[in-house]
Amino acid sequence: MFSLQEAGRVADDRHQRTSLDPDDWQALRKQGHQMLDDMFDHLQTLAAKPVWQPAPSSGRALFDAPLPVEASDLEDVHAIFRDNILPYGSGNIHPGFMGWVQGGGTVTGMLAEMLAGGLNANLGGRDHMPIEVERQIIRWTRQIFSFPDTAGGIFLTGASQANFVAVQLARCRKLGVDVRATGLSDEARLVAYASREVHGCVPRAFEMSGIGSDQLRRIPVNSAGQIDIEALEQAILRDRQDGHRPFLVIGSAGTVNTGAVDDLAALRGIADRYDLHFHVDGALGALGILSEDLADLFAGIETCDSLAFDFHKWGQVPYDAGFLLVRDSEWQRQTFASEAAYLSRAATGLAGGDWWPCDYGPDLSRGFRALKTWFTLKTYGIKALGNAMNANCMLARDLARKVEREPALKLLSPVALNIVCFAYVGPDGKAPPAINADIVERLHAEGRVAPSLTHLNGQPAIRAAIVNHRTRQADIDALVQGILTLGSRQDLRQC
Repeated sequence: MFSLQEAGRVADDRHQRTSLDPDDWQALRKQGHQMLDDMFDHLQTLAAKPVWQPAPSSGRALFDAPLPVEASDLEDVHAIFRDNILPYGSGNIHPGFMGWVQGGGTVTGMLAEMLAGGLNANLGGRDHMPIEVERQIIRWTRQIFSFPDTAGGIFLTGASQANFVAVQLARCRKLGVDVRATGLSDEARLVAYASREVHGCVPRAFEMSGIGSDQLRRIPVNSAGQIDIEALEQAILRDRQDGHRPFLVIGSAGTVNTGAVDDLAALRGIADRYDLHFHVDGALGALGILSEDLADLFAGIETCDSLAFDFHKWGQVPYDAGFLLVRDSEWQRQTFASEAAYLSRAATGLAGGDWWPCDYGPDLSRGFRALKTWFTLKTYGIKALGNAMNANCMLARDLARKVEREPALKLLSPVALNIVCFAYVGPDGKAPPAINADIVERLHAEGRVAPSLTHLNGQPAIRAAIVNHRTRQADIDALVQGILTLGSRQDLRQC
């Protein structure tokens, strides 16, 4: 017969054969330190590297491989990452990245993400400290936006999902909780309103909700790119006369194309007058309220019923960390809470806890997004984050001034926040508009700076979205000089 000691060894041997933990923790520690040092080196030397470069076909071929059956050495797997993934990212962490509204992340956020991965917490519910960290972020977010104590919130993948959830909240709030079971009736004829510059995720939210994107009225904008309040009110009156049921108005705290901030105080007035849920898409700019120099632009945001924004943009938290703030958390419960035998609650123990996030949003399986956000806010403080946002806006205003002083360039929209839209028109103003698309592509290939291309009033525009805390004046100068150099070449003039 086995002794207890021998039985323990057999059990340990069986555990070693099935566990995915390492046999040699010391070797793993050494490899882990090397992987961390490689990331530190990469981040420390970003400015010396290209913003973006195309991946070679040999590297792409590595990711068209058969499903691995046998184990590989971690060092070898990391080498594939180091040589074939790390140099060929999308570039948003680089100081020369100005293409789209994407935050640059921080070293602190990266380290926090590592800690969250090691903890591997599921924040769907139950009684554990990661839930308390998310609740802390909700309380801080209420404070940031001057929301009442009744307000709740939830981490989501991004503002796209947050805007979708907000549509569900507004529908349930205005039609009653029974709509969850009965669905939309033909009698409801719901309609909502947003400016024609609203982000593309908003009409998609109406499609996914079953209301339909045709029921979202796209209201014209004024010369500043803001929703036209008079046109909005006329549209509401027209819909009511035609038998429709207006239920939601959506303001933009920074439109994706130009960064315009709607008159949020006026939208609150419209919402009160016509009994509408007032939602704000603040994905681009809402966190700008942390800057003393920018806060006045967002007057009225504290009055909205729900607010979607991204910590992973101007908050510089690593992807992903979207958030929805709701004026009354009970609206969230009415929209999402449901009973299930396998989610039974208890007064004490692991199944305890008085706040289960799955009752307040669509997800049961949820990562620990709150930890990297908590680390970012605690480590840097909101003053430093606000200063970084203001610095971005100062660079944008400087870029606009450079464009206006340069005869070969033309500013195409007012600069409200951190986005500058302009075009290369040539010294004589006669360069073909299509030249701008070519310039943007060539700038990407050169790898020093990376703006994007958009269209304003049907005209191609070079769009510089300055979101990264690493971006400096030298990057702005390189953008302008690169555009002028490429635009002046004869081969581009003939495009």
